[in-house]
Amino acid sequence: MSEININESIEDLCKNAAVSDWLAERSQLIIQFCKLSGNRNQPQLPEYQQVNIFCDILIDYVSAGHFEVYEKIVGACEVNGPSSMQLLEKLYPQISETTDIVVDFNDKYSQNSDNALMTSLDDDLSLLGEAIAKRVELEDSLIDTLRSKH
Repeated sequence: MSEININESIEDLCKNAAVSDWLAERSQLIIQFCKLSGNRNQPQLPEYQQVNIFCDILIDYVSAGHFEVYEKIVGACEVNGPSSMQLLEKLYPQISETTDIVVDFNDKYSQNSDNALMTSLDDDLSLLGEAIAKRVELEDSLIDTLRSKH
């Protein structure tokens, strides 16, 4: 985990390598989600390996957010004033709710090749897709607001 530079501006934060890598992971996550859910119009179950790869990307993305990127955002918020911290305190619990859905999905499908379990994948992907969309919206709102305020 990289150390927080309290003098780091929001613009620098958005250009930070950890943030850039995290946003690239987000793109990969969305691509894999579309591949996995796009194949669901077919009667056969997805391959176990495809679901497992998706779960790995999903957890990597969420972990990077919580343990690298959000830490940098908290540091920037602390430096940039109470309104930034209030925004973070408002959005973070909502982001955490999406984390619970992600972890539940991962726990259910990662490392599990049970075909009977896979029959509920469509419903779970739908719920997960909504959570990912909400999470992306919240994260973007946080970054955009911080960028525009500071």
